[in-house]
Amino acid sequence: MDRQKKLAELLFPDITETPADMEARFPERNLKEGARVTRLAPSPTGFLHFGNLFTGTVAYRTAKVTDGIFFVRVEDTDQKRKVEGAIEVMLDGLKAFDVVADEGVVGENEEKGSYGPYYQSQRKPIYHVFAKSLVEQDLAYPCFCSAEDLDEIRAAQENEPNKGYWGEYAKCRKLSFEEIEANIKEGKTWTLRLKSPGDLTKKCFFEDMIKGKIEMPENVQDVVLLKSDGIPTYHFAHAVDDHIMRTTHVIRGDEWMSSCPIHLQLFKCLGFKLPKFAHVSPIMKEENGNKRKLSKRKDPEAAVTFYVEQGYPKESVNEYIMTLMNSNFEDWRKTNKDAPIEAFPFNLKKMSVSGALFDIVKLNDISKNVISLMPAKKVYDYTAAWAKEYDKDFYELLTRDEEYSVNMLNIDREGPKPRKDIACFSEVKDYVSYFFNEIADLSIELPENITPDMAKEILDLYVEEYDASRDKDSWFAHIKEMCEKLGYTPNVKEYKKNPDAYKGHVGDVSTVIRLAVTGRKNTPDLYAIMQILGEEEVKTRLQNATK
Repeated sequence: MDRQKKLAELLFPDITETPADMEARFPERNLKEGARVTRLAPSPTGFLHFGNLFTGTVAYRTAKVTDGIFFVRVEDTDQKRKVEGAIEVMLDGLKAFDVVADEGVVGENEEKGSYGPYYQSQRKPIYHVFAKSLVEQDLAYPCFCSAEDLDEIRAAQENEPNKGYWGEYAKCRKLSFEEIEANIKEGKTWTLRLKSPGDLTKKCFFEDMIKGKIEMPENVQDVVLLKSDGIPTYHFAHAVDDHIMRTTHVIRGDEWMSSCPIHLQLFKCLGFKLPKFAHVSPIMKEENGNKRKLSKRKDPEAAVTFYVEQGYPKESVNEYIMTLMNSNFEDWRKTNKDAPIEAFPFNLKKMSVSGALFDIVKLNDISKNVISLMPAKKVYDYTAAWAKEYDKDFYELLTRDEEYSVNMLNIDREGPKPRKDIACFSEVKDYVSYFFNEIADLSIELPENITPDMAKEILDLYVEEYDASRDKDSWFAHIKEMCEKLGYTPNVKEYKKNPDAYKGHVGDVSTVIRLAVTGRKNTPDLYAIMQILGEEEVKTRLQNATK
């Protein structure tokens, strides 16, 4: 047995399987040609950031547009940073916006798929198979350097341009088998390091699907592959997992760009086919004329829970995210108004190189449009579901009479130009409050040109002549008749021509009635509102307003 095989057996005596066994256990996926396999690989360290949802959506759409596979793998090798319940929060956040994994981690303790386990902490034996193979090929070695030793190396490199564990500073690189064996017998802890074949004078190249051709110096660092507890580092685990799970496209934040020379080198040393890389720039936000990253500390909208708590429909958020992903989506939507979002030909190569700019105003505009096109029953169902979770009092009011609530939400909804008043379901309560006496604010603030006496005169006549049986045309005709009786003109243009000849115009009369019935100057169709409120309630409000 040669030195490297002896060393591999010394370090990994319990590992009997080979890389070939792993290849057989996790074969190439049986997918159609061109189908992409992507993943989201979060760490269970906290809440789901909007940037994670964005990157996850990019990965999800990349897979779906090719009838491929999207899976979730949890990178939980750093147990010290693990937050209980973080995985469930993350999965719920993704699910809320239709980013649902085809396989992988699909629940706190639930996995599906044939390429698991999907928790990295449970894949230790798999990593050790490939680690052992690297030792056999003289591409990895044990390092016994203590924290103090590493501190000494850093101190010695103070004036060096290239710092780290490499070259002459890689103290354990040339240890003999006997020295290694003696150290292990003494009980010394060790990490496994890559024996980097890199050359500082050479460059590595790859084509990033977002950023284009990338050129960087080769990696020369003998990076740690396995920590002293046998758990892999991100670098090593990523390479093994993405190969074994047959990932075709690695989509991740561009903070990993600097690690690409290491990853390219690892794939080569391990004999793996290199996946395509797509590095997503962070979501930016404009502040005082400058751009900065969307911050979970400064920006409430950085947390995905923000959109759930505010009651943004998933359709709105998904539409908005797609505008951030591909700028041509908006033009596509204009000509494909009724098409499902899945029909959009999303393209990684059309993503922003520098990072998309988050704009809550634009999100609200998109959401208002999305909600305006929903049937009233759907708006009701969404609002009820939101209120049940976040406003139980309003939930009780809203669901007391479903037909009543659906009708009020349907006002001005079915015409060619539906109103765009609601951006999220937390706004519905205020929008419809005047339909419920329990929360209605019917205090009246008259327009400047209408005195209290003028308002009383209008309302007294309207109460006297009110007939709930009138159809809409007759109702409006009656309003015009009232104008002539009271000294107002039914013609707004006529009033503008000769304002001194009239007390006001038909708009003033209808505004006074609107204020008495709803407490607001601007509402959807007043006739429809009164029909839903009912004759008795309308009369009561009109009479109360005259007191």
